[in-house]
Amino acid sequence: MAKASRIDPTTFDALPLDKGIAASRQRIEAMERLLERVVVLPGLNRPIGLDVMLGLVPIVGDIAAAALGSYIIWEARNLGLSKFQMARMMGNVGFDALLGFVPLIGDAADVLFRSNTRNLRIIRKHLDKHHPSSVVLEG
Repeated sequence: MAKASRIDPTTFDALPLDKGIAASRQRIEAMERLLERVVVLPGLNRPIGLDVMLGLVPIVGDIAAAALGSYIIWEARNLGLSKFQMARMMGNVGFDALLGFVPLIGDAADVLFRSNTRNLRIIRKHLDKHHPSSVVLEG
């Protein structure tokens, strides 16, 4: 029998509100975790997040998921990412939203195409290169 997973409430406690780079990184990582990896699907052993859950609601859910994904892009703009990087990130969110408008295929695509994780990877690469003091070692 599959073990039911629970949301760890300490994951999102006390996110910093200041304008520092490390604080922005923590907020972006928390938003990505919320949108892509909140719970694990029993049986498939695959993490899903709010993006997939909202995608089950036709049209409105996909628009809401795209709006939440746009928060990550807004934070990236504040971190000084290039226009090319911003365009890639907008393309990821836009492609995810367009896939979400297709019934059934969009729901499966939400599980497989993780636009927010891709965007987090772009931001981490930028921060590791330009702001190495904000690097967090994961264990």
